[in-house]
Amino acid sequence: MTHSTKGTALITGASAGIGAVYADRLARRGYDLVLVARNQARLTALAARLAAETGQRVEPLVADLDHPGDLARVEARLRTDAGITLLVNNAGVGATAPLLQADVERMDAMIRLNVVALTRLTYAAVPGFVERGGGTIVNVASIVAIAPETLNGVYGGTKAFVLALSQSLHHELHGRGVRVQAVLPGATATEFWDAAGLPLAHLPSAIVMTADDLVGAALAGLDQGEVVTIPALPDAGEWDRYETARRAMAGHLSNAAPAARYAAGRAR
Repeated sequence: MTHSTKGTALITGASAGIGAVYADRLARRGYDLVLVARNQARLTALAARLAAETGQRVEPLVADLDHPGDLARVEARLRTDAGITLLVNNAGVGATAPLLQADVERMDAMIRLNVVALTRLTYAAVPGFVERGGGTIVNVASIVAIAPETLNGVYGGTKAFVLALSQSLHHELHGRGVRVQAVLPGATATEFWDAAGLPLAHLPSAIVMTADDLVGAALAGLDQGEVVTIPALPDAGEWDRYETARRAMAGHLSNAAPAARYAAGRAR
């Protein structure tokens, strides 16, 4: 089998679910892979299968991104490997319990993975992308980034961060050859739900997308140049109108004087 490459894609959370599908699809698109996850057995098996089926170089990199030493190793790889052209920040955890039933230690761990690790990996990759004049970052967020009432509020907050960071990075870097995409999945048929405390069987099947369809749509959105891809949204115009309203409001958010509706408060 002939080996060809578009560079190397480093994918976090790559041993199962969305991350494993990204690994399969990107290898078949001609990317070599560095697959990052905690589960060594799954990761090794997936890497061996994809290398055999696609002829691409596939390296398993076992790391727990909640462990500072492991996170530092992945950061170092992103800083020093000039062959990496694509970073897929997919690793993350969720929660479904409301605040009053949620464990704050689990919430803290979720923030470390969904926000801190993703941010550090992005900061490790971007300088090299800019220096080399090209690269792509795909950040897997969630629809709760714009619908925070749907699940646990801390989870929604972490994904709102991912969306805001992605939009800001696009604004800052799009003229420097670096592409940024935020993917906002809805309910997806993965192990996420069991770990989050709401078994997948409890969700209506009409709202649950397969990981294969989710990643296929996300890659189609990337091909089409989207900065934000919402695979389940039937009418893209709804997102366009949302963004148009947000951008229009942005010009009115900072003024020397409070808005007129607060005049009564100023008079006291």
